[in-house]
Amino acid sequence: MFPFQMRPDEITREINEFNTKLAQGFKTLSDLGEIEVGISEKEPVYTEDKLVLYHFKPRVENPNKVPLLIVYALVNRPYMADLQDGRSMIQGLLDAGQDVYLIDWGYPDDADRFLDLNDYINGYIDRCVDVIRKKHNQKQINMLGICQGGTFSLCYTALHQDKVKNLITTVTPVDFHTENDLLSNLVRNIDVDQLVDTLGNIPGELLNWTYLGLKPFQLMGQKYIDLVNLLDDTDKARNFMRMEKWIFDSPDQAGEAFRQFTKQFYQQNGLVKATVRLGDKTVDLQNIKTPILNIYAAADHLVPPDSSKALGGCIGTDDYSELEFPGGHIGIYVSGKAQKMIPPAVGDWLAERS
Repeated sequence: MFPFQMRPDEITREINEFNTKLAQGFKTLSDLGEIEVGISEKEPVYTEDKLVLYHFKPRVENPNKVPLLIVYALVNRPYMADLQDGRSMIQGLLDAGQDVYLIDWGYPDDADRFLDLNDYINGYIDRCVDVIRKKHNQKQINMLGICQGGTFSLCYTALHQDKVKNLITTVTPVDFHTENDLLSNLVRNIDVDQLVDTLGNIPGELLNWTYLGLKPFQLMGQKYIDLVNLLDDTDKARNFMRMEKWIFDSPDQAGEAFRQFTKQFYQQNGLVKATVRLGDKTVDLQNIKTPILNIYAAADHLVPPDSSKALGGCIGTDDYSELEFPGGHIGIYVSGKAQKMIPPAVGDWLAERS
């Protein structure tokens, strides 16, 4: 005997209720129209190849004189940081008095197959920084890195100390060999040379399904069952579809950069060992004297807290702070709790150092 049994009439009632919700849900979804993302007013100020550097319109009368550049990861699209009104880290940073720029990497194609990490970090990022410095007549700018973009920002700062006044890292992997890093344990066993030599650029869809596979029940099953209970609410359904749009909007990865990042960071753990090579330069985080605010998520399954917190033992600055967000990798940008916590904390931290 099962400890819990339902009568046939109860089962029938639940099935009928589910089917009714599903039928209503199809109508709700069909009436949603285009799913809009990216709500903050912005303009392109620099373009190069697939890259676009955007400047967001300030939302306060006298923003911080030192502009803030957001460096996003190469994976997925940066509108996650500006998803919708009330769920936008960029909107919060603008309201906190920051003058915000963002690098949009675009969608690499076959022409970008041989771009390497040096091209991205000492090339694209450095030229964007110079554009901003010239535009604002500043010797240094502030920088905020998101996930892999935070790792790039650390590398950039270690090599260009004179151009970065303050650095904020958010859910940024530093030690890629922490014990509970499921993604790292998976990637360390991949023959990345064979993968890149065979495919060239790495399909974004392949990477996306890899990330979803780390929590298959929650990310590929349960959320769609739960969706049925949201479909009678147009706003909730639209919010769900915004997230789905972002999750499956996955650019391909330039093959050579993917090869180098996988080998030097995930497989060799070169960032904490000071062995990462970018062109003819070696990245040593001990060279960083810039003030750093390191923000990590306590429930992050992609970048475990221990991976991010390792930064404190690798850098040369005495001005190092940590901020723990009680949520996950994505919630740190889009949850209501994050909007009240993260942008004001960043604004206050920068104001103290301006």
